[in-house]
Amino acid sequence: MTPKHEKQEFVTVLVRDPRTQKEDSWHSYIDYEIFIHTNSMCFTRKTSCVRRRFREFVWLRQRLQSNAVLIQLPELPSKTPFFNMNNPHHVDHRRQGLQEFLEKILQNALLLSDSRLHLFLQTQLSPEDMEACVSGQTKYSVADAIQKFASLNRRFPIEDEERKKEETMQTLIRRGDFCISLLSEIAYIYTHTHACASVFC
Repeated sequence: MTPKHEKQEFVTVLVRDPRTQKEDSWHSYIDYEIFIHTNSMCFTRKTSCVRRRFREFVWLRQRLQSNAVLIQLPELPSKTPFFNMNNPHHVDHRRQGLQEFLEKILQNALLLSDSRLHLFLQTQLSPEDMEACVSGQTKYSVADAIQKFASLNRRFPIEDEERKKEETMQTLIRRGDFCISLLSEIAYIYTHTHACASVFC
């Protein structure tokens, strides 16, 4: 049985805020914000936010599947030639499908051990750079890449807020201990002074 004081691990993932991006003079695409908030020990950062386009999701699924051939991965929303990026219903339907895909992926412990997944979710590296990082062809490790991106993109400082709350609480505790000590000292002085005064009365 899990002790009551032990925190249950969670991973919250949101795919949201679709935006149209210009690729060149003739082509555009839509990317989506991926927000992660977790207390899981599997993640280097407990809060992160990146933007990814559909074809990067396709790359991720292919790489995860190649490294976990015995697992049937969830499907991505189908890529249809009738998809219209100017149609809000089409865009939101794809967004929902991408979120459901990630939610299912993050429930699998084996897939969570894949470094590509973490680089995809917590850095803005391209697929080529993610492959290079995972294969040891870069000067930085997976954890280094995630930490560096986090330091440059602190939109959701939840961890900092929690740390500051903890520091504030510790300060209040120390102040409380000091006040108790001071009151005890005052009480001792008062009692001692009162006793001395009684002797000379």
